[in-house]
Amino acid sequence: MATATVLQFMQRTAEDTALRQQLEALLGVGDGNISSAAELDSAESEALKGERAPVVVEFATQHGFVFSTDELIAVVDAFQKHQAGKLSDQDFAAVVGSAAATTSSAGMVTQVTNPLKRLTHYLGKTYLGITPKI
Repeated sequence: MATATVLQFMQRTAEDTALRQQLEALLGVGDGNISSAAELDSAESEALKGERAPVVVEFATQHGFVFSTDELIAVVDAFQKHQAGKLSDQDFAAVVGSAAATTSSAGMVTQVTNPLKRLTHYLGKTYLGITPKI
């Protein structure tokens, strides 16, 4: 699923200084770190959702992250809505690809085995403080 790829690209901006600096230059705003809702400022969000979106998608593709402009915009929009309190933690997790954890028929939270779900759970818990509801 390409939403996971968008999230992986965004996460990489926290880990890779060169990538972050190139993205900063490409956007013309912010610091290039778009790895979390806390790091993604409003100017970066608007640039990522606006005329710079196709350029960022091409840039990401050149670095091995393949996703569409619509997918980038959907993820950035979800981050913005979550920051503004317009999207709950559970709704945010659903928008970016999955619920934070799977609940069995007995009501027990089971281990997340789908790679996309694991990534979403990790990013949600690490950067947004989302914890699975038991």
